[in-house]
Amino acid sequence: MISTATVALQEQLVDKDLPALAALLPQPFRFALAKGRGRYVCQLKLSRLTGMAEEAEDDDDLEGDLFAEEESAARAARPQHEVAARLQFYTGIAQALARGAWDGDRDTLDNPPAPEVWSSMAADAASCTGKHCPSFNGCTYYERRKTLVGAQVIVVNHDLLLSSLGNRLLPELDNCLLVLDEAHHLPATALAQFACRMDLGRHGWIERLAQRAVRVGVRLEVTEVADIPTHAARMRQALQDTERLVMDLYGDALRADLGGPPGRGPARARLPRGALPEALDGPIGQIAHHANGFLEALRTIAKALRAELRDNPGQARRLSAMYAQLGALAPRLEQMLDTAQLMLRGADPEAVPAAKWFTLDMEGDTPSLRAHASPLLPGATLRHHLWGKVRGAVLTSATLTSCGRFDFFLRESGLHALYEAGAATTLEVPSPFDYAAQGRLLANETRADPRDATAYVAEMVQALVRDLAGVRHGALVLFTSREQLRLAVLALTDALRPRVLVQTALPRQQLMATHRARVADGVPSIIFGMQSFGEGLDLPGRLCESVFITKLPFAPPDDPVGEARAEWLRSVGRDPFVELVVPATAIRLAQWVGRAIRTEDDRASVHCYDRRLVRTSYGQRLLQGLPPFALTTVRAGALSAVS
Repeated sequence: MISTATVALQEQLVDKDLPALAALLPQPFRFALAKGRGRYVCQLKLSRLTGMAEEAEDDDDLEGDLFAEEESAARAARPQHEVAARLQFYTGIAQALARGAWDGDRDTLDNPPAPEVWSSMAADAASCTGKHCPSFNGCTYYERRKTLVGAQVIVVNHDLLLSSLGNRLLPELDNCLLVLDEAHHLPATALAQFACRMDLGRHGWIERLAQRAVRVGVRLEVTEVADIPTHAARMRQALQDTERLVMDLYGDALRADLGGPPGRGPARARLPRGALPEALDGPIGQIAHHANGFLEALRTIAKALRAELRDNPGQARRLSAMYAQLGALAPRLEQMLDTAQLMLRGADPEAVPAAKWFTLDMEGDTPSLRAHASPLLPGATLRHHLWGKVRGAVLTSATLTSCGRFDFFLRESGLHALYEAGAATTLEVPSPFDYAAQGRLLANETRADPRDATAYVAEMVQALVRDLAGVRHGALVLFTSREQLRLAVLALTDALRPRVLVQTALPRQQLMATHRARVADGVPSIIFGMQSFGEGLDLPGRLCESVFITKLPFAPPDDPVGEARAEWLRSVGRDPFVELVVPATAIRLAQWVGRAIRTEDDRASVHCYDRRLVRTSYGQRLLQGLPPFALTTVRAGALSAVS
């Protein structure tokens, strides 16, 4: 099983790399692509969205989950023209699926819909009845799963790998060899996978779920439904109590933060040391208790529904609709339980705390308050859920080392103890590129200190515009903030402006196609990109002869998990900047610099305007993790070569 970072890289492996490998081997092998269920359409959902379901019970709210965001009062008041546009979209999709013009895979749509539009028609495990579904025989997801049978190589992505642990969607890890490509992403993927949140202010969906569960449970004579109204009512009351108490404790700070610069995201209040205020213990404990009781009742109803589906196949459509109605909302209840339990985890001085925080955001004119919780150390999560189960694994990436060493990745990935015990080994393979001959690194120093954002950006932009005038073919400029990018665009000369393609102005695929066409026609083309363009972008030869790095890519300082982790490291006498910030930045910078040389024939220059790269001790550590380019330091009007 090969796992990589994204679906696009999965498709590259299946469409290009594995066929090339198979052509070189004396014995053929079968390979298949596995994607998450949510990337495929659910035909039963789609038929309900288009009003084409064959039957429905009058007293069932079959339109209850027409849109996934039904609980939002603001979105429930969606304009009629938008509702009509969605219905037209769903109808068109259904017709294309019926005539074979579309295969049911979101990734094959010419214009994939917005997430909230797609989620209403996407397959999901919670509402799927499998072989009992009336649409099972034509189900895209199950048809694609058939290709995995007999395959000797299965290609997945990190999200699917981690979300599938223990649920038999993929081969058992003790019965296969695992290759993790782009493995430097694995720690962050693990943190995201096991983080959770719950909405404290909008919980009308709880009453809808309770009503549906009681209706279905009564029909199936499930006695546990008697407890559901109590669980639902007390859980809603506990949520209201929690919301009130959170606003009493943190409301002033949240409201003040909410009035910050536009585009900065929701206001946030983090709990220092992961310590939950005593006043919140009771209501959040009540949320956990009643969410757990509610879920137990739902599981009993789901079990009875599956039994009824087996015994009465003629009622499959009606019973599957019931199952889907419960399943559409049940994951929210599970997420609520997970969040409440992680919020309640005590601040044991001997244990690593969880990161906990509250956010306040505006959705339309309505404030939305949420509670969030996340594990702090990705390595502990991976050690528990992954490494203890694998038969054998190979982890690969161009950036597994940081500052020239494996230590940081071994800690982040939870492999350090295995390495110390001799159960894991490391190998750094020399590059086929002659970096010293093929590339050069120009450290363009500014007079302004990069920590003085206003002065630094003004000076950096002037130097950048000056250097961009020398671009003859293709170039890539990487920014660490939208404000940097905006000011650079404003500073462009009339001659440069037509040459620049801005990431935020065009879809990625269209931007890349335009860039390639321009360079092929001999016209200079410069891409202005944010941090996401610093990785996975393959622009060989003339497509990228210069890379411009406007500032060292330190992680945003207001990430709540990063803040909580730094706080914990300081509390145990360790330096988060040295231990966490610098190594993470080194990996990110190495990825950015890696956009320059893509083949043995490339010649490219990398320009960095952040003087900290050559003037600080940690800058020297960052340089150790970069390819051995010829280094030139450019100091305010003078050039000096440095070996």
